[in-house]
Amino acid sequence: MAARRDVVKWLCSLPAPGLCGATFLGTSMIANPAGAAGRKPTALLLDPLYKQHDPGRGHPEQPARYDAVMRAIEATQLLPQLYRVEIRVANEDEIALVHGREYIAKVMREIAAGAHELSTGDTNVGPHSYDVAVRAVGGLLNAVDAVVAGHAANAFCAVRPPGHHARPNQGMGFCIFNNIAIATRYAQHKHGISKVMIADWDVHHGNGTQDTFYNDGSVFFMSTHQSPWYPGTGSAAETGEGKGQGCTLNFPFPAGSGRTEIVGVFRETLRRAADEFKPELVMISAGFDSRNGDPLGRFTLADADFAELTKIMLEIAGKHAGGRLLSVLEGGYSLSGLEAAAGAHVRALAAL
Repeated sequence: MAARRDVVKWLCSLPAPGLCGATFLGTSMIANPAGAAGRKPTALLLDPLYKQHDPGRGHPEQPARYDAVMRAIEATQLLPQLYRVEIRVANEDEIALVHGREYIAKVMREIAAGAHELSTGDTNVGPHSYDVAVRAVGGLLNAVDAVVAGHAANAFCAVRPPGHHARPNQGMGFCIFNNIAIATRYAQHKHGISKVMIADWDVHHGNGTQDTFYNDGSVFFMSTHQSPWYPGTGSAAETGEGKGQGCTLNFPFPAGSGRTEIVGVFRETLRRAADEFKPELVMISAGFDSRNGDPLGRFTLADADFAELTKIMLEIAGKHAGGRLLSVLEGGYSLSGLEAAAGAHVRALAAL
């Protein structure tokens, strides 16, 4: 196992973030080991500032989730091979690629006023939540830049707070801004990516992501999720509208579902959909609350299943998108389960 001091040294090589207007731009390279033979590395977005989003005592989306992911990375022994992605502040124009400006202002205003929950829904916040959320988005946009530019083969973005429930004008389900949706729009607007495929294996339906792209034929969204379960959306009949008709696929499964159902859908249905859609960038809403034993879900995926799901997504990206893939952390509320599953995911990402 890599020494913890190596992890700390890696993280401390980042600029001191602060919480008052500092902006961090760009990415920095960690040298690849000699055995990498010129292979592009996996990028990692993981910053201790993300611990400063504190929804309150006893909340499942707790700062200790950061520590669990850090332990997972430490245990992979891959740290010297990883491409470090720095955090930065996402500006309002970038966040407004998905979210209404009135909503953005409301989030800033309510958190500054000391709110413990956003007025738009069930999203607990703390005094630093806005500052952390805009840096979660900004770091993810840096990761998009790194992958699209070819500095990294793919990326795991272990951001907090999660994002896939956040709708354009509503925070809900622990989510303030929809990280993966903003990153998708950013890739399209800045880098000219025409088609993006998003797959969401969180145990909860990614309703905010679906809402963002439901009428948009340039983004294909697929979700596997427990049903009936929060947030109550994601029926198989929801397949998109207008230009987006047929570009949404939902697979609601009952409690107790696992490898057969979920890996099977990714292996068969998503692969076929990708062959038809031909995405130029592939994204994962990586929710590890679909793992067996998670307190907020009743799915039964094992760590090896997450590794296989990752390999399927890498195959799709390799076939259609020049290998370009970004994974964004969503749920996962058993700390030991999150640690084990995230480790399996990162090992699979870096095994190219």
